[in-house]
Amino acid sequence: MAETAFRYVRQVKFYETDLAGVVHFSNYFRYMEEAEHAMWRAAGLTVDRAGANLGWPRVSVTFDYKSPLFFEDEFEILVRIAAVTARTIQYTFMVSRGGKTIGAGSMTTACAVRQPDALRAVEIPDDVVPRLRSVCTVTSVER
Repeated sequence: MAETAFRYVRQVKFYETDLAGVVHFSNYFRYMEEAEHAMWRAAGLTVDRAGANLGWPRVSVTFDYKSPLFFEDEFEILVRIAAVTARTIQYTFMVSRGGKTIGAGSMTTACAVRQPDALRAVEIPDDVVPRLRSVCTVTSVER
């Protein structure tokens, strides 16, 4: 089934690898967040407006590894909006290099207001999800 996604491309940096030149597992979570932020910027949005009371804490994150990435590998991340509720957005991520699947993950983020000692979930502003979907223009085959 064909779906649309946001495409983000980058190269592995030396500091993201171990002594064998293999990307450390924790960096895949950073890659997913980096791709999410690039998607927001492409939509003319930001996840953190200076002085704003609104935030997007992560409430769930997963990643399944299939193959390693190495120093200087160029890879792409396809970001899809998998599910939306009144207060959360769930993304899925497909990481690949040269057509080979490196791994896949998901992230659920909640829209929340910052309070002195806590966060409180609130409804997502009306314009956010349509604007994010507007930059999902890459058609790809679902794995």
